[in-house]
Amino acid sequence: MKEPLAVIRPPVALLTMLALLLIPLTCETHAQRRSNARARTAAGARMTRDPEIARMLAEIDARNIERTIRKLVSFGTRNTLSAQDDPKRGIGAARDWLYSEFQQIAQTSGGRMSVEKQAYTQAAQPPPRGRVPTATVVTNIVATLKGTQAESVNRVYVVSGHYDSICTSTIDAKCDAPGANDDGSGTAAVLEMARVMARHEFDATIIFMTVAGEEQSLLGSTHFAEVAKQQHMNIEAMFTNDIIGSSLGATGVRDRREVRVFSEGVPSNETEQEANTRRGTGGENDAPSRQLARFIKEVAATYTPGFDAWLVYRRDRYLRGGDHIPFLERGYAAVRFTEPNENYNHQHQNARVENGIQYGDLPEFVDFAYVAQVARLNAAALASLARAPARPKNVLILTQRLTNDTDLKWDANNEPDLAGYEIVWRDTTSPVWTNARFVGRVTTYTMPGMSKDNYFFGVRAVDRAGHRSPVSYPKPLGRQQRENPSNPPASGAGANTPPPVP
Repeated sequence: MKEPLAVIRPPVALLTMLALLLIPLTCETHAQRRSNARARTAAGARMTRDPEIARMLAEIDARNIERTIRKLVSFGTRNTLSAQDDPKRGIGAARDWLYSEFQQIAQTSGGRMSVEKQAYTQAAQPPPRGRVPTATVVTNIVATLKGTQAESVNRVYVVSGHYDSICTSTIDAKCDAPGANDDGSGTAAVLEMARVMARHEFDATIIFMTVAGEEQSLLGSTHFAEVAKQQHMNIEAMFTNDIIGSSLGATGVRDRREVRVFSEGVPSNETEQEANTRRGTGGENDAPSRQLARFIKEVAATYTPGFDAWLVYRRDRYLRGGDHIPFLERGYAAVRFTEPNENYNHQHQNARVENGIQYGDLPEFVDFAYVAQVARLNAAALASLARAPARPKNVLILTQRLTNDTDLKWDANNEPDLAGYEIVWRDTTSPVWTNARFVGRVTTYTMPGMSKDNYFFGVRAVDRAGHRSPVSYPKPLGRQQRENPSNPPASGAGANTPPPVP
């Protein structure tokens, strides 16, 4: 028979200490304030669900995506250096087919979509340093869905996939290069998004684009981004979809529940002055592209429950790159969508069987339903961006006074359906925004009792239907710069009424 366990009696002093710990404190600790703030503002931080956007997502059809991918594969090769005048094989045949498909889609848009072939001649960049042995025409297919709000029509959102492909050699224009996943998947997603979204109206303009020359060092996207910069095009965000076709990785792991979204933290075009400010105040995780990625994650929680945006805080995969990079280098916010577990046996490989292993980028390795899910997330994010107000401009944290409050100011938006603004914040170690407070149609606000030293803050615009812009991260405005004394910051929780939630 076992001896009974001895009863351990803790010292009275220990019991007294435990009792004191259970007594509510009259002064909130940092942890308590953080927890209570999340409870108070959880509803305000959620994105509003637009029923029409939800209906758009239901129209995206995996069968259309499969049809597009198989059609692209049927051209044999889509190497940028391949034939441009053969109606059945090569990059030219793929180009002409895509142009025809976008033209048919444009006919459903009520005259709001236009389609063009944006072509230029790429000068020779021969190996070993380049991938263009002779001068080559590179053509992007660009379908522009014009916005319907006068104040927003010049605000542009771009989504792309690249329709060129390669086998093992980047300059072999003759070998079969099916390119089902890289990047037939991204091209098919863009085409399907255009098919669905062309029939709907958006405040801002959306460009659906398939580019060539990606495998020859991002040629088509670089040309488009440079032309956009020279024309002062107001591109607020750019998505590229590249290798979004397989839910099954090389390790045997199948993941149909998420897609990676790559975003840079330090802007590619950052100046030395901006770098000095960032080093002094933080913000290496708060570039516009990172705010765009966080926006996409909120969209996923709202419109594609069960299918998440896995945020990867890198510009791209390790020592690799995609068509968003030319946009980043020119100061545009841009992100890359890519499947979670790549299989390199099916990328940049001649189609063959070796030791019982099938190599090559073939359609049997594409999960068409998975591509449709990625397309839905893209479409939901694009539609949400194009129906929301623009992100606030010239957002500043005022630093003229030493205080434990945080003073913010920004320029007023000009959209007629603007409801107001939200202040968002998070702990400095949090990867995403965790709290939000609606403050109405003001352009200054003070967060009382919350020090800018302890949190990251941002501002986003909200319209009357509840559409929210991405967050704008503030820059510091120091004592040496004067403020208008007649426009002091508002303060407190605010008596403004938040926008209605459908």
